[in-house]
Amino acid sequence: MIANPNQFYFSPEDYLAGERESPIKHEYRQGQIYAMVGAKKPHVIITHNLDRLLGNHLLDRDCIVFPTDMKVRLEEANCYYYPDVVVTCDERDLSSPEDFILYPSLIIEILSPSTANFDRGGKFADYKTATSLQEYVLVSQSEMNIECFRKNEQGIWISQTYKRGEKVNFASVNFNCEIELIYRKVPGIAKIDKD
Repeated sequence: MIANPNQFYFSPEDYLAGERESPIKHEYRQGQIYAMVGAKKPHVIITHNLDRLLGNHLLDRDCIVFPTDMKVRLEEANCYYYPDVVVTCDERDLSSPEDFILYPSLIIEILSPSTANFDRGGKFADYKTATSLQEYVLVSQSEMNIECFRKNEQGIWISQTYKRGEKVNFASVNFNCEIELIYRKVPGIAKIDKD
């Protein structure tokens, strides 16, 4: 996120109206608007891989996978974010004509050096206000490392990390795959180990 140098308060309605006309994407957090910067190649490839894998997995279920261009509205936190990948299986989102969703079950963010701290801290805290959210996933773009936070039955977020050679599980959508498939074709990471 890059802060708007104009630190005036914007209403959610003003943000949405401006965002519909803007040639670039912005996120909205409690009255402030932040321009989004372009993604590097590893980020784009990982996002594409996750979109394809999850989309194929959920093809016959009443769920939709949105990569990068769908906003999530967090009413309690007063935010609109563009996750790298988001899945909703809620009928209210599936039937809504809005340009945002309200009931994500799985949110995935690809970490970059400029956003990693915020993705782990403030953004995660904001995402937690979505009562529908079951899993929050942070994916490294510099090494095979995926950290998955799952909300248990007591409402406590439990972390599990996946590394090279392991099978990744997103329990919220009953998805399993080898971590190498998520990093497939990512330069410098997706090397095949030779004997």
